[in-house]
Amino acid sequence: MQELLLTDQLLLNYRRCRRRTYLEVYGNPEEQDPEKEFLLKLKKENQLHIASTLESNSLVYQRPNAKDWLLNWQQTKELMEQGIECIYGGSLHLSLHQWQACITVKDNINFSNPEDIAFLGKPTLLIKIPGKSIFGDWLYFPINIKLGRRPKPEYKLIAAYHAQMLAVIQGVLPPQSQLILRQQNTYQIQLDYWLERMQSIVVECVEMLMAKFEPEVFISRQRCSLCSWYSHCYNIAKSQQHLSLIPGVTPKRYESLIGMGLDSLESIAAVSQDHLEEKIGKTIAVFLKQQSQSLLLEKAMVRADYNLTHLPPTSPIELYFDIEAEPDRQVDYLLGVLLVDRIRNTQQFYPFLAENPTEEAQVWQDFWEFVSLYPEAQIFHFSEYEVETIKRLATLYNTPKLSTKVLLSRFVDLHHWVTKTVILPVESYSLKSLANWLGFEWREAQGSGDQSVCWYDSWLTTQDRTFLDAILSYNEDDCYATYHLKNWLVEFLNQSQQQQIF
Repeated sequence: MQELLLTDQLLLNYRRCRRRTYLEVYGNPEEQDPEKEFLLKLKKENQLHIASTLESNSLVYQRPNAKDWLLNWQQTKELMEQGIECIYGGSLHLSLHQWQACITVKDNINFSNPEDIAFLGKPTLLIKIPGKSIFGDWLYFPINIKLGRRPKPEYKLIAAYHAQMLAVIQGVLPPQSQLILRQQNTYQIQLDYWLERMQSIVVECVEMLMAKFEPEVFISRQRCSLCSWYSHCYNIAKSQQHLSLIPGVTPKRYESLIGMGLDSLESIAAVSQDHLEEKIGKTIAVFLKQQSQSLLLEKAMVRADYNLTHLPPTSPIELYFDIEAEPDRQVDYLLGVLLVDRIRNTQQFYPFLAENPTEEAQVWQDFWEFVSLYPEAQIFHFSEYEVETIKRLATLYNTPKLSTKVLLSRFVDLHHWVTKTVILPVESYSLKSLANWLGFEWREAQGSGDQSVCWYDSWLTTQDRTFLDAILSYNEDDCYATYHLKNWLVEFLNQSQQQQIF
């Protein structure tokens, strides 16, 4: 068979999703989705972050110029032998025999044809420090520069992978392996823990790939959303009516359900409540039974644990609020408000837009003055993010704490109301999923929070107002979707309340 090259990227993907690693090696590239604009944006920003880190630390480096990984590795080794202080963009390579020689885990890789396997790592930087190695009175330790805000487990795994490779190449384990993250924060990796963990994961990953064992589909939208294999996996899951498409079915709960022989909507809907509670607890058992029934019947239901005496508030004037934000620039560039006058039966959208990030303060002031015109109006939104943003902006721009508290007392989280009152025949309780179920359609078919960020970046780069128009259209539709969802929820709960009375 063709040589299996275990790269650090495959290993990182394996830590996140085993199926993705399998598909990267054996999948049909024609079945991949086009790379999302937001992902391309992140890759570009990561390169800018690396360049900024090199500049801010005044690092003078040399870089292998070969694009071919094997030539790049040979050039990297030559630079290490020369004792270059900092190597940027190098490669590390080991055969299976070299890897096995330094592994301490009990379950080692055992294949009859070890020439079929090799290992490749690409640390961002290799830094020279004093010490004894096969090169002389110096050795190297790896640094990985990532765009993340926290040292994720998969980052630590790869940092240990690079340290292990260096231990073989230079004859001594580096004393450290580092991460440099978004705010130039440096993290030391606990190698004594992560080396052993990494070695075990490498064995699992290689065995899966060598056996060509295709992991089961499991759809987790937050984790899967940016993966180029999402549509491929989703279509398989849909054809199988996979349980991961049921809201509330986590990987751990899925294992429990399968262990009970519950592998379909019908079986979950029909199982004894007491039997289900024994395995996954009362609250989630009640929810999953109802959710399965709702999906099977394709109808909305009042949650079994909800008391219909409480309904979402309704007032003559209501505001529907949605935010567009650019996390990298730490700017909330659009505070969109839909004003609904139920007496006059009118709706008007008011966008408070920062055409430049420096205008955020003015946007905040304009927004504050606008909502203050309607002190009795409830402000409906669909997530905790809006509340957290108001707190951030109020603190940033020295808004009085009491005034902020009064404003926040008017906020009504519609996501909270939906999830505590009803069960709907949907795969997700996101705003888009719920509004689509109601028949609401966004004018920007490809619109999303991530896409809005890309549009804003494109606007700042090109000054083409079509990007601003797309942002405004998408945000306005978010506000209208929240409005339509609220109307439906109140009407449905009112009808259910009347039916309960009679």
